[in-house]
Amino acid sequence: MTPIISEGYPFIGACFLLALLVGFSISPYAAVIPIVLMFYFCYFFRNPKREIALDEDVILSPADGTVTDIVPMETDEFVKEPCNKVVIFMSVFNVHVNRSPIRGKIKLQKYFCGRFRPAYKDTVGFENEHHVLGIENERIRISVKQIAGILARRIVSYVTLDDEMKQGELYGMIKFGSCLEVVMPKNVEIAVTKGQKVSGGLTVLGRIKD
Repeated sequence: MTPIISEGYPFIGACFLLALLVGFSISPYAAVIPIVLMFYFCYFFRNPKREIALDEDVILSPADGTVTDIVPMETDEFVKEPCNKVVIFMSVFNVHVNRSPIRGKIKLQKYFCGRFRPAYKDTVGFENEHHVLGIENERIRISVKQIAGILARRIVSYVTLDDEMKQGELYGMIKFGSCLEVVMPKNVEIAVTKGQKVSGGLTVLGRIKD
C-alpha cells in the first residue's frame, strides 16, 4: 500500500515541472504557488494506513467526513426492503479513498452521468454524476453511492461486478470534494449521529441486529 494513490501522481508531477519551469524562467518566487499546490495534491491523494478491525456484525464507514443526514427509506433498488440511508460529506481536506463497509460480493454496479452541483445539496444523489455499488454476503446486502460534487469531476472505481471485497478494502475515490450515501436495512442499528465525524474503515456506522 502506497502513502499516495496513483491518481495523484499526474497532479503532483505537473506542479513539480511547472515549479521548475517558472522558477528558472521567471523567478524562484513565482514557483511558490505550484510548489504549494504540489504539497496540497500530496495531502489530498494521501492513503493513510488503516488497521481494519474485521467484524461481521458491523457496517464500517466507507469514507472520512461528516454525517450530514440519516434518512429512513421505504425501500432501495438493491436492498429491496425498508432501510436507512446515511449521508457522509467529504470536504477537500478529508481523505478521499473509499473503503468497503462490509465483506461481500458486488452484485450491482451502475454509473450515472449527471450535473456537478455542490455535494451538500439535498438532491445531488439524483442529479449529480454518481456510481452505485450493491454489496452482499450471507447475512446482509447494502448499497454504497459515490456522488460527485461541484469540484469533483471524476469518480474512480477499482472494482467491477462480481468482485469479492474484504471489509475495509479500497474500492475507489472521488476527486476534490464529494459525498457518499450508505443504504442499510432496518435490522441494522445506526451507530452514528448527524454531525458526527467519521473515518473510513474505522468508524462503525451500524450494527446488525439478528
